[in-house]
Amino acid sequence: MLDLKREIAEILAKLLEDMDVEQIYGMLEQPPSPEMGDLAFPCFKLSRIFRKPPADIARELANKIPISRYIERVEPVSGYLNFFFKRSAVISDVLKQVLTERESFGSSWEGKGKTIVVDYSAPNIAKPFHIGHLLSTIIGHSLCRIFKFLGYNVVGINHLGDWGTQFGKLIAAYRRWGSRERVERDQIKELMDLYVRFHEEAEKDPSLEDEGRNWFARLEKGDREALELWQWFKNISLEEFKRVYRILGIEFDSYAGESFYVDKVWDVVEELRSKNLLKESEGARIVDLEPYGMPPFLILKKDGSTLYATRDIAAALYRKKAYDFHKCVYVVGATQILHFRQWIKVIELMGYRWAKDIVHVPFGTVSLEGKKLATRKGQVVLLEDLLTEAVKKTLEIIEEKNPGMENKNEVARQVGVGAVIFSHLYSSRIKDISFSWEEALNFDGETGPYVQYTHARTCSVLQKAGYTPGNSFDAGLLDTKEEYELAMALYRFPEKVREASGEYEPSVITRYLVEVAQAFNRFYHEHPILVEDEALRAARLALVDAARIVLSNGLWLIGLTSPERI
Repeated sequence: MLDLKREIAEILAKLLEDMDVEQIYGMLEQPPSPEMGDLAFPCFKLSRIFRKPPADIARELANKIPISRYIERVEPVSGYLNFFFKRSAVISDVLKQVLTERESFGSSWEGKGKTIVVDYSAPNIAKPFHIGHLLSTIIGHSLCRIFKFLGYNVVGINHLGDWGTQFGKLIAAYRRWGSRERVERDQIKELMDLYVRFHEEAEKDPSLEDEGRNWFARLEKGDREALELWQWFKNISLEEFKRVYRILGIEFDSYAGESFYVDKVWDVVEELRSKNLLKESEGARIVDLEPYGMPPFLILKKDGSTLYATRDIAAALYRKKAYDFHKCVYVVGATQILHFRQWIKVIELMGYRWAKDIVHVPFGTVSLEGKKLATRKGQVVLLEDLLTEAVKKTLEIIEEKNPGMENKNEVARQVGVGAVIFSHLYSSRIKDISFSWEEALNFDGETGPYVQYTHARTCSVLQKAGYTPGNSFDAGLLDTKEEYELAMALYRFPEKVREASGEYEPSVITRYLVEVAQAFNRFYHEHPILVEDEALRAARLALVDAARIVLSNGLWLIGLTSPERI
């Protein structure tokens, strides 16, 4: 695989005895503008070693670096060593690699023989699937695809919130005010209405809270009526969730939620007790984490009932045994950072060295135009409503601009849903999002529709030309600024995939795709492709095909489709 950074790092390592290839590789940077070079090596850290100003070090190194197949010249500028590559060699080798590897370009087998478990989405049963669940769902789905692309065996788990006191409250609400007819007719909407009403009434009559807790206690003890109602609510919820997942194009390997681990928590409690980690505190059972700078970790309540925290430990132990994971990744909001630090520390104290392989991937909160989402108050935007509205708006645009398009309903679905996903994956995952309909349905600028439309444009050009993959071409004819910048953008794809996986950050791919789309469109507008000169035409079509491949591969990684016509 072409790796220009590694080639430069190996050259510099021969000149810098105190630094190895990996150190240098990590220091190489992409200059802020092409005019400053293709790669830059900062010499500031070398001042302490050589006891010279960075500018002097850069000048001395520049005089010692040989010209090679890829290096055209080296310029020392303000303490940086700037490398300029030979356009013809880079374009030729980049196109050769992309057009040879095609759908596998950017992938690798670094994860061969290793399993990564990804726990994501995890909505609560009997509550609507709203926009607050979107980030975990699409970040996790993208990470699954990125890891698969790198050769890992990936297990996607939807750890449903299907156990806890809230179900006792819902059962109490249903028995007081609900009817089977309304629930069967209105499904999850009626369940949410009952849940909201319970909390409204409990503010006036606090004894309702005890009633809810009593019903959950009956549920935990296997009470037949409680279990039947719980299972009914769960089936209704799963039906809705799976409908939304189908719209998003997401499937899971497991829907084992909290209830799956109810009978496994007692082994955890006993193990904690046998290892002298369990302590009593005001009638409850805890693990003392104060020596590690954290509050005590609650294992059992005063009444002896379990918590989701206990079930999290049981789930991790089960997953290690079932999957022998290389990493177990949890895509859960940043509000749970302390909780994850606590229970991972507990697993470490239990003597499991693989606790270090549990990774919490936090993300920011989603608010409704500045207001916190709250299902108990009914303050939510249903995700299905958002996706439906996005598809509707896209179809209106298609009807206006291309009414004769074939399969326009399917294209509207691909572009509308893609717009929602792309907009939520564009910023760093840790950034908070204030949802607004206007922004979510904005198709202008650095958006999913822009990238998908660029992909469709590449397909249109290739189709119009009657292009056939595998045709010979002379890459030496591609020597313009725009052609070179596009080739260099394509070259960076494998590095961006590795960066996204290492940082658990899909936005690396999302932003990169905008860069590729912009580079392609500059090339497309500046240089005619279907020219009479057959040799130049063949070379430019090869570049278009390479751009199409990278855009398609990248869109797949973030969970979007690649329409051939828009």
